[in-house]
Amino acid sequence: MENKASTILCLALLFIVFSSSASAFDITKLLEKQSEFSNFNTYLKETKLGEQINSRSTITVLVVGNGAISSLAGKSQDVVKKVLSAHVILDYYDEQKLTVLAKSSKVSTLTTMFQSSGQAQNQQGFINAGIINEGELAFGSAAKGSKLNAKLVKSIVSQPFNISILQVSELIDIPDIAASSPAGSPKSSPSSSKAPSSSSDNKAPSDSPKSPKSSKSKAPTPSDETTSSSPPVPEEAGSSTAPAPAPSAASRVEMAVGAGVMIGLASLLVA
Repeated sequence: MENKASTILCLALLFIVFSSSASAFDITKLLEKQSEFSNFNTYLKETKLGEQINSRSTITVLVVGNGAISSLAGKSQDVVKKVLSAHVILDYYDEQKLTVLAKSSKVSTLTTMFQSSGQAQNQQGFINAGIINEGELAFGSAAKGSKLNAKLVKSIVSQPFNISILQVSELIDIPDIAASSPAGSPKSSPSSSKAPSSSSDNKAPSDSPKSPKSSKSKAPTPSDETTSSSPPVPEEAGSSTAPAPAPSAASRVEMAVGAGVMIGLASLLVA
């Protein structure tokens, strides 16, 4: 009887462990605890980018405060999603790991979620991380001519090796990222009720007329793998694209194990 009770307890504990690992994190819930990033969080919900982030098993998100994200007010959801996805790195990098990486090489190139979307062009889907000034860590677009304009401010959340949320001083400047925005895309306006710079919000929609023209000229690229032929990407950055298919496979394994545990538990109870 004691052996049966011990077995049931072990199976129950295993089920709890695997159930919790199936949803390792929720980016929007993590940011809800930080009012400073409420606008960033609202954009994640509106564009459904938060759901895509949660589907990953390993991720790093570069967030900006409400004051630094006002430039996105009035932009289409398509543009907002592109910009924010370029701030989502497809690997785990906390402050310590990034510092070591930056010191080991002058500039490290990291792969973002925008690259995996298939819409990135001319290195738009990659960002560089490096040391500027007196040891400050900063990020910038890997596109030609771009600078490391977004400085690392602090670490917000660190859950090795699932998710790392880092605050940066401003949005990374991605050249021509709005050029391929489709016409008629709905506008995002999470900051309409909070952003203090309402005058800038009224000017923001002026970018939308460019959308129809650029969407016609855009030739769909079956794959943005051509970017891999650009300047060599460090091993850490290159390997970061690998986790893309992992979440779904991991979820299937977890579900299978969970089901097996439940079946074993049920058989013991019946016996």
